[in-house]
Parts: sequence; C-alpha cells; structure tokens
Amino acid sequence: MAGTPPVQAPLLQVPAPPAGLVVINSRWRLRVGDGVAVVVGPGGMPLGHYAVDDRTAEAQVIVSLVEIGWATQSEVAAAFGCSSRTVRRYLHRYESGGLAALGRSSGYPKGRSRLKPARERLVTRLKAEGTSNRAIATKLGVDEKAVRKLVRRLGWSASSEGQLSLPGTSAMSLAAADPNLSAHAPEAIAIDRAPAADPNLSAHAPEAAIAIDRAPAADPNVSTHPRAEIELEPIPLSLDSDPADRRFDRLLACLGLLDDAAPMFSSGRSIPRAGVLLALPALHVSGVFDSAREVYGSIGPAFYGLRTTFVALLLMALLRIKRPEALKEHSPPDLGRILGLDRAPEVKTLRRKLTRLAASGRSRDLGRALAAQRAAVRGDALGFLYIDGHVRVYHGQRRIPKAHVTQMRIALPATTDYWINDVNGDPLFVITANANAGLVAMLPVVLGEVRRFVPAPRRITIVFDRGGWSPKLFKTLIADGFDILTYRKGKKPRVPRRFFTDHEADIDGRAIAYTLADQNVRLLRGKLPVRQVTRLSTDGHQTAIVTSRRDLSAIEVAYRMFERWQQENFFKYIGEEYAIDALVDYQVEPDDPTREVPNPVWNALTAELQKARLELEHLQAHYGVEALTNVEQLRRSMRGFKIANADLGDDILRAIKTCVDLEAKRAKVPKRVPIERVAGPDVIKLATERKHLTNLIKMVAYQAESDLVALLAPHYARIDEEGRTLIQTALSSAADIAVTDSELRVTLAPLSSAHRSQAIAKLCQDLNAANAVFPGTKLRLRYAVSDPAQPAPVD
Repeated sequence: MAGTPPVQAPLLQVPAPPAGLVVINSRWRLRVGDGVAVVVGPGGMPLGHYAVDDRTAEAQVIVSLVEIGWATQSEVAAAFGCSSRTVRRYLHRYESGGLAALGRSSGYPKGRSRLKPARERLVTRLKAEGTSNRAIATKLGVDEKAVRKLVRRLGWSASSEGQLSLPGTSAMSLAAADPNLSAHAPEAIAIDRAPAADPNLSAHAPEAAIAIDRAPAADPNVSTHPRAEIELEPIPLSLDSDPADRRFDRLLACLGLLDDAAPMFSSGRSIPRAGVLLALPALHVSGVFDSAREVYGSIGPAFYGLRTTFVALLLMALLRIKRPEALKEHSPPDLGRILGLDRAPEVKTLRRKLTRLAASGRSRDLGRALAAQRAAVRGDALGFLYIDGHVRVYHGQRRIPKAHVTQMRIALPATTDYWINDVNGDPLFVITANANAGLVAMLPVVLGEVRRFVPAPRRITIVFDRGGWSPKLFKTLIADGFDILTYRKGKKPRVPRRFFTDHEADIDGRAIAYTLADQNVRLLRGKLPVRQVTRLSTDGHQTAIVTSRRDLSAIEVAYRMFERWQQENFFKYIGEEYAIDALVDYQVEPDDPTREVPNPVWNALTAELQKARLELEHLQAHYGVEALTNVEQLRRSMRGFKIANADLGDDILRAIKTCVDLEAKRAKVPKRVPIERVAGPDVIKLATERKHLTNLIKMVAYQAESDLVALLAPHYARIDEEGRTLIQTALSSAADIAVTDSELRVTLAPLSSAHRSQAIAKLCQDLNAANAVFPGTKLRLRYAVSDPAQPAPVD
C-alpha cells in the first residue's frame, strides 16, 4: 500500500542549550541570569562572576581567558558579543595600565584629578601662602588651566581683597579631604633648629642635635618656617600577614595597584647589619624622604617604590655597599629584614629605579631642597662656606673633555664636580661643571645657588684656593654681598720680618699659634682695597692670605683659611668610603656643539714656534761664546769675526725668519673654535643625572654619619681620632629586632670593649629622645645595646 515513507530519526539528538548559557569553547561556559554573569570551566570551576553592567569586571574576565590561554580572541569575542579588536584593546590597556585601565573609554577619565593627592595638598599649602596659579603650575610642571580647575574643585573662591581663600585649611580638614590621610591623626613634625648666627660674627662648630617630636598641629595663626611642618606620608596598606612572604603585595604591584610596599618587620635575633637603623633619626632630620616625595612624587606602580628605593640607597651607602653591583655579594633576605621587606631589591631592579628617577631630570631640584633643609637646621654653620672642585677621572673609551688632575700633574678625560662644605667640613650641595669649567667661571654659578637657601642681606664668607684668584671677580662678589677668603696668587713683595708678631688663641676648642703679619693692600691697580694676613713658617716661607673681612682677628683669618684642608680630607674620605668617583653608568648625552675649545691648530703652531725660538736661543748663545773667545790677534775687527762665523750667522738669520713666519701664521688662526670643528658634529659628554642623584644620596649618608659623630662626641673621649670608625662599626654590627604595636626596638650587639659599648648606649638614649619613626610606618624607633652577660629578650 502506497504511502508516505517514514522519516528516520537523527542518530544523535543535540539538545538546545538552556537559556542564559553561552558556550565559549569545549571547556569554558558563560552563564547569565538575574543580572549576574558567571564564567565556569571544567568541573564547574568558576573563573569569575560580575554584574552584567560592570564593564570593568567583564573586561578583566576577557583578558584573563586570553592571557592564560584558555580561549582565543575570536572565541571570546563571539561569546561576549564584541569584536576581536575590542579584545585586543582590552589586552593593550591591561599591559600598559593594569586593571585600572580596563573598562573605560579613550581619553583621560572624567571627574578624576590630573594631580595626585600629594600634589593636591601641595597646591593647598601654596595657595594658603599666597602663591599664584601660574607659579604653582610652573612648580608642578603642568598647565595653568589644570591648576585653576584644581583649586576651583578644592573649593577656593576669590575674596574681596583679590586673593584666594579656603575656609578650614587646618590639618584636620586636609586629612578629611584626602582619604589617604584618614588613618592618621593630624600631626606636625617639629624639628629643633639652632638659631641663625650673626652674619657679622664668625661661625663656630654647632652643637649638633637631632630632635624630632610629634606634637599637635600648630596654631595656623602663628607663622612658622616653611619646612617646620612636614607633610605626613600616607601609611601604605598591605594584604600580607607574613613579613617573610609578600606575594599579595607583589601581585598588587604587578597589577598596577600598589605604589610602594608597606614595611613589615618580624622579631629576630642577631640580624646582620641591623645596626644601620641607628642612622634613621639623622636621615629624618635631613628631610631626604619628604624632599624626594615633594620633588619626584612617585615612580609609578611598584613593589619597590620611591620611599623604599631611597631608604635602600641610603642604608646601602652607610653600610659601604658602594655600587648597585655590590648587592650581588649580600643576601637579599637579610637586607630585606632591615628594610621591612621579604627581600631587598637586586642589582637590575635598583638600576631600573635609578634610571626612572634620572629620566625625570629633577636631581638638581632635590639637591636644592636638601640644601634648604640643611640650612634651616644648621644655619649657624653657614658663616663660612668652603668651595672646591673635585676631578673624577674617566677611563672609558668615550671622547670627553679633559681636566687637569693635580695629583698626577696631567690633563686627562674627566668630569669636575664643585662641592660646597660648611664650616665643619660637612657637604651642603654639589654642582657638576659644564665642560670642566674652572673655579673662576663656576663661582658665580655656585653662589647663585647659595642665595637660594641663604637669602640676602646675610653675608657669607666663601673660602677657596688659588684656582679662584681673580681680583675683578672679587670686586663683583663683594658688591653682591659675599666676603672672600683665599690665598694670594702671583708675585708679591716679601713682608719684612719686623712686621711679624706671634698670635695665640683658642678657636673651636683648639689651641692655635701662628706668626702673622697683618696689613692692608690694594688690587686692581688700587681700585680694590683688601686685607692681607701673611703667615711666617719656621723655615722662612711666607703664605699670604687675602680677605675682605676686617672684623675678624688675624689669627682667625689664618685659621679659617688653613681649615680648607678639611675639605681635601672630605674628598679623600668620601672617595675611599663611599666611592664617590665610581661611575654609575656609561651613558652619554649630547653636548653643546657651539662650545668653544682651544684650537688644536693654534696649539700646534705654538709648539712649533716654541721649538723654533729655543733653536734660535741656542744659536745666539753659541754666537756669543764665539765672540767671547775670539782671538783678537787673528780677527781684530767685527768684519773679520763675521766672516769667520758666516755660517753661524746665516743659521741665526734663518732661525729668526722662521720665528717671524710662524708668528705671522699663528696670528691668522683663531685661538679658540667651536668644538664641532674639532670633534665633529656628534659632540657628547657623560650623562650627569644619575651620577648627580647618587652623589646626593651619598652626601646625605655622610651628613647623617657626621650628625651621629657629633651626638657621640660628649660620650667618647677620642672622638676626633676614632669617632667615624666607631659609628661605622656600630652601623655595620648585628642587632636584635623586636616589634610591638607601636615600636620597633633595635638592640645592638656589644662592641669590642666596654667603654665603646657604653658610648653607643648613651648615643642610643639621645636617639630615643628623637621619637623618630621608620619611614612608611607608625613604629617608633627605640635603640639599646645588649648586656654582654645577658642576651636581650625578643618579643
């Protein structure tokens, strides 16, 4: 019977996927329902869940699937209803900015300030001081319009007096405005400073004191020093609970969500080199951490951020780890325990941090901030400033300018740094000379920097050696409010013995005795009257000193001049102990091609002319000897003598003609030419930014060491002979660390002898009075020296 043929059923019946289920690939599924999306994998393992309108979370899931390799870009794009180009855009944003860059449109996020909270607080402070928007924009390196928008958003309004005012600018209101400060009570760090000395009187070695005290916020109506109130650094948070395992903080840093790791300490016994923590109160007084934060702000998302980098570099310098490469010889976990981290940064990490800091080109701003802070703390030590250049010889293959090396008495490729030291020999700041400029050329530049932190009308006496001798320059410097003290250069008449008298005095606790002659002289053909103090040595040698100071005694003038050797001792010490001459990198940067240098053609002609003149002198001397020994019986007339010595006379005439021709030829050649005519268009010099930054780090470390020596002086008799050695021994010694909720207790191991241990114990008591905290924490530092008979307990 004919009919409709039967329809065969399919062999495999594939059920339709349930509603809300999207298949990404054979392993992963996307379930959407009730406003929530969940990505699940094999065995029901969830990768992530998020609200369907949360674009940032959805972008994070997309990036995770592709980055780990669980799905391709096309599979993810089809499942999430977007294009492959969108997936690639998410990946690019994640690589460049971490999670914060995901799920946003192009351009700068709307409503977000272009300045960081620290900069907002700086703007608030500057506006309270009456600084204009344009000056603030110049200081921050942003457009004036950005500053104008920021102050408007912060609530500033134009007052009737034409100035801007913000109600409630107290520390409490600032803390409330910034969520990063909500964890702190508004506090002010008050730094004890010695009163500034009378500029007309001689400066003496100050009684060094390190005193930092946390006090309630000062009355805003009372004027204080601009740096008397230091902006507190927000205390960073940490997701880790084990100080030896910081994996979560490292993950946050990797994702771009952490600017600096929070220091976390664990108690321990005999931690190597933990004695270096003794230097932290002195480092706090130097203002290096606040200055670095103000100048650099941040170095980007990192586990080893700005604060950690500076702490590591400073402690490395104090531990005599002279180069980043030397970190390979030390245990990272051991150094990390001193820093409050699971391990210290390694060589490549620290070099990258230095490169990032150098890229901003702000090392000179940092040096100025440190010098201003040092001047505020120790203003009485600035009555006399010692200025001298230090030549760093370069042994590489690059062709760079040469400088005269005094010790070797030869000109070599080098870089010249000019250091400014105070009356005690401690460094104040350093400037790298352009193309090894001499002291005469650099003095106006250096003194221009000095006026930034020692404003007029205070007079400062600058002490330098004969390299800066220039009476014309002296006249200008004296008119600008500086006094000079230097050795006299050039020929000078000897002072008769009857003008010398014996002088004795006690200066800076030292008995001084000189034989001196004090008189007035005139320079610049009588246009510049100055005072000359001449010292007579036991061997009869006279040393003339020239100064514009007439209020000082003759013996103090000589003493301050001869104290210039302490700067030479500083160069020797910092070169050996801190490796100040070591290269930080081998990078070069373009130099000014129009800078004039000595013309090598002119120099070659000069050398040839000197040779010709020397030959002429020899011929003339020979001719004279022939005339003297002439036998008159044979050659009674000059005509006969000339005939007999005709060949010698012709040689003299030719030599004279050669000298005249060379002089005429040299007169047509310029004495100096642009360097591009000598070295070609590619004129280079050694990069200075990273070297200058490391110089500042080592300078601050030396200053901290000097402050500790000054604090130790009342407790140790041989401070002049062994002070720095004892401090260095204490800093490198092992120590026990005990951590409480509010304190970080550092107990040093006993030293080699009882009296040395007692001296360091008294130093610890003075440091405890400072109430300093470890940078980035609220832990007060407490120091002690353990009893050799009974080990100190560890909490």
